[in-house]
Amino acid sequence: MRYRVEITRRAAKQFDSLPPDAQRQINKLFDLLAENPRSHKTIKMHGLDNLYRMRTGNWRVVYEIRDNVLLVLVVAVGHRRDVYQSF
Repeated sequence: MRYRVEITRRAAKQFDSLPPDAQRQINKLFDLLAENPRSHKTIKMHGLDNLYRMRTGNWRVVYEIRDNVLLVLVVAVGHRRDVYQSF
């Protein structure tokens, strides 16, 4: 089963503001999420229902999994020092 990956407006703005090399790394994560949103690289975020995170270098992707509709909703993308401040 392949999941559909959607990005919130806020996460899209965050993604667009990243350097091109970071965007390429994160696009690879999006492909991984579509194949398996709960891979061995995934960490469930404590205290937040149904939110997960994945990393690539210093960059993080925070997302929600909706199994009933096979959807991965990306809610935040950014540097590890900044991405968690809104949660």
